[in-house]
Amino acid sequence: VCFIPGGLDCSISFVSHVLGKVCIHGRQKEILGVLVPRLTDLTKSDCIWQRICWRLVECVPDRWMEAVVLGFVQRAPGADVLSRLLGNLVVKNKKAQFVVTQKMLLLQYGHTTAVLQNLLGYLSLDGLRRTLLLRVLQELLETWSSSSAVKHSPAEQQLYISKAILICLSHLKEPEIESCRQELLMSMMEGMKCHLDSSLPQLQRLGMVVAESISLKINTEGPVLKFEYEEDDETRELKSLLVQTPSFFVVPSLPDHDRSEKAGAAVPLVPESNEKSHTAAPVVPDEESDAELDSDDDLIPYDTSEDKELKTKAPVYIRDCIAVLTGSRSEDVDKWEATVKALESLVRKNPAATREVNVELAKILLHLEEKTCIEGFVELRQRAQVAVLTTDPIPVAKYLTSQFYSLNYSLRQRMDILDVLVLAAQELSCPKFHGNTKHSGAQKPCMQLPLGSDSSKDWRRIVDERIKNKTRRFNMGQSRVELASHPNKFSSVAGYFFFPLIQHFDRPLTTFDLLGEDHLVLGRLVHTLAILMYLAVNTVAVTAMGKALLEFVWALRFHTDSYVRQGLLSCISSLLLSVPKEQILEDMTEELLEAQSWLGDVMEKDPDGDCRRLALQNLLLMENLKKKLEAVHS
Repeated sequence: VCFIPGGLDCSISFVSHVLGKVCIHGRQKEILGVLVPRLTDLTKSDCIWQRICWRLVECVPDRWMEAVVLGFVQRAPGADVLSRLLGNLVVKNKKAQFVVTQKMLLLQYGHTTAVLQNLLGYLSLDGLRRTLLLRVLQELLETWSSSSAVKHSPAEQQLYISKAILICLSHLKEPEIESCRQELLMSMMEGMKCHLDSSLPQLQRLGMVVAESISLKINTEGPVLKFEYEEDDETRELKSLLVQTPSFFVVPSLPDHDRSEKAGAAVPLVPESNEKSHTAAPVVPDEESDAELDSDDDLIPYDTSEDKELKTKAPVYIRDCIAVLTGSRSEDVDKWEATVKALESLVRKNPAATREVNVELAKILLHLEEKTCIEGFVELRQRAQVAVLTTDPIPVAKYLTSQFYSLNYSLRQRMDILDVLVLAAQELSCPKFHGNTKHSGAQKPCMQLPLGSDSSKDWRRIVDERIKNKTRRFNMGQSRVELASHPNKFSSVAGYFFFPLIQHFDRPLTTFDLLGEDHLVLGRLVHTLAILMYLAVNTVAVTAMGKALLEFVWALRFHTDSYVRQGLLSCISSLLLSVPKEQILEDMTEELLEAQSWLGDVMEKDPDGDCRRLALQNLLLMENLKKKLEAVHS
């Protein structure tokens, strides 16, 4: 930066053109890395340099304005510095206003939280710019509360918009909140519904956090919204954005003698508080002390260290368990708890007795509700259901799959059915699965589905493991010990698990519509079918299952929910890995060629990053399959 001697007038439009040209050609970091710190120092206390800086950016041509404004926003150390450097540029220049209020907030989502705080803090620091801040908040809330935007935009963009909304809310003053209270309430209700309807836990959590924050702002005195969710680093960061922190709060340094005086003046504070605390201690009158002597506090308690808790004995017969679980007497609560805890082991020890009442017991467990606050009740019930299903797979699988599409079941019960089917299929395909848990980690390809977890994550682990197993590696290392082989009990019953689930997905019921609002259950169903397809490798029915699954995927390939699309792509992976390549070539060539074109579109255009990754993985599997077939025929 040069100085003009003699007070002469000058034009800096040439410098503005040079600045814009350099920034648009990719040298933004180099020039602004030097220019912004220098201008920051010069504009601290000199209003003339502030006007020069404003003129510098105002004279940049519109075709280069975006690169210059973006560079200043990214490199300014705070919103107050950015306000000094840019002035009211966004009010005077339409191009700069579009970049700041539209492009950087609604069309892009790769900027950091610090850039967002700079940008929105800049809009809040001047009366003329605050109208733009309110308009930006309104447009952000419209996007956040749009069901179409929630479905078709990636989760990263949803997080970016949520951060921008919370930063805007932190800058609002009470009169501004009062003027737009009704609009905030309507946007909160619509956006909360859209996010809670999503199948992705991250989007659900975003909706809860933003709704809580809006409620806190518009209901300063009354009750506010409060959701139950597990806090993580992301939610803690979002909540911290609602509280403004000073940009530059520098404690002035004190001279040595002043510092010692301040320290000396501060010393008596501690003894003073101690004095007050000592004098505040109440003095007990004589009557009260006599009353304390007459109390029961001086009685010697009994020694209960060697006492043993009386445990209720659990039933030893399956039919006795049924009687306890279906009973309604309140005095049998302890026995009910003991029965729930012992039922799984009792079923596995008495398979013959279980087969006599298998469907009845499966029905009881499906409808069983928690009577007492028993630890791990959901897991205990699920393990008992899996034990019943693996003991007698065909009749119990028929019952559970028929109930999945029946009336008068909650969504939670339908998802419980899917979880039980997956875990039982896994156990049947790996017979030693329910044995010693210490060695369960050595067993592959057994997969565990934790309660409430996203099954797509487990599915990715399975596919990666399967691809790794099919990759040939040549080394001279120590040979691995082969694991003991066991018969695959799932091979003879795979059809009873799979085909009833895939038959009636397009038939809506009065209380259940998979293709409508119950897309969360549809996503779980799709992932379940993918896992069952994978576990059916080397079975007789695997080809028929693959053809049916491919038709199912083709019917739903354009579904709007990203969780469902992830499951569909997982189905393609399971089909390519499980069906023999000769059968694929003979029975599914045309369908897979069409699927290949669809996968290419997903890889290029799908807004969800996981969907794009799974589509690429499927294309690589297809290419690998094609090379193997060419090698066989050659």
